[in-house]
Amino acid sequence: MSILASTACPISCTKIESTMDHAADAHRTDLMTITRFVLNEQTKHPESRGDFSILLSHIVLGCKFVCTAVNKAGLAKLLGLAGETNVQGEDQKKLDVLSNEVFIKALVSSGRTCILVSEEDEEATFVEPANRGKYCVVFDPLDGSSNIDCGVSIGTIFGIYMIKDGHEPTLDDVLQPGMNMLAAGYCMYGSSCTLVLSTGSGVNGFTLDPSLGEFILTHADIKIPKKGKIYSVNEGNAKNWDGPTSKYVQSCKYPADGSSPKSLRYIGSMVADVHRTLLYGGIFLYPGDKKSPNGKLRVLYEVFPMSFLMEQAGGQAFTGKQRALDLVPEKIHERSPIFLGSYDDVEEIKNLYAAEEQN
Repeated sequence: MSILASTACPISCTKIESTMDHAADAHRTDLMTITRFVLNEQTKHPESRGDFSILLSHIVLGCKFVCTAVNKAGLAKLLGLAGETNVQGEDQKKLDVLSNEVFIKALVSSGRTCILVSEEDEEATFVEPANRGKYCVVFDPLDGSSNIDCGVSIGTIFGIYMIKDGHEPTLDDVLQPGMNMLAAGYCMYGSSCTLVLSTGSGVNGFTLDPSLGEFILTHADIKIPKKGKIYSVNEGNAKNWDGPTSKYVQSCKYPADGSSPKSLRYIGSMVADVHRTLLYGGIFLYPGDKKSPNGKLRVLYEVFPMSFLMEQAGGQAFTGKQRALDLVPEKIHERSPIFLGSYDDVEEIKNLYAAEEQN
């Protein structure tokens, strides 16, 4: 009798578990995927023909492909240098080369782009007239690639402009201030694959569910705290900083009002550092210094997209001279200092620069 009882229980338990699994699966079909989200946004614009949605779907596909490549990079021997140097003078990693090819092909095949600017290519890519659309995409296919070999989070950063109708695309169509961007975002390849996107009406975060192969809305309407407890900067460059930056970092460590000092967190991968800043608050700094007066970060595909996201989330972005999104680049690989993050924290460093200018 006891043997019969022991065999009956697993069968009935299996039935219950099976029923529960079906119920769980039914709920999973009600998830807000990035595809549903973008289509919902599209319905708010009756004049829309879906071109922008198609472009975003191709960017998402590129992110999924790169995520897969990053996850199996060690097994596929994709790590290590590819033996080439990119336009920035940085040794290219194999994953850099692969990621760049993935995004170029995904964007061109969308049939919705006309100009592509990548960190890895010296010249802009002009799409053939037969495949041409009205959007310009600026992107860093794999930011933080120096961290690939040690498993630190890396990512893709992108921004989207639209050209004016009725003329042949030129470089001037991408050499626009960041405030003219239609959308910006990044995809972080870390402990999970997270895509953060803004189309100009708030910021939303999506996490890739590997079992579905879909990005699911996990961080709706992200708002950065007004003031944070973290500062993020490479203090190895401290001896070359200007006065306002030095004073600000000193005040983070030794607050004059006796309050608790801020914590230093610096990963060295812009996507990872900005992602943490966006969620937890605080400030990310990459100032100019004596060695690099214009800083190290590129305006079009690093400074602008991240500044766009920060402002959409309620923060600020400042170059040391002006609002970051008001900057008008003159070259596609131009660099700029950047201070971005919580509104009050960036306001502090703006005041320090204003005081020095008065003096």
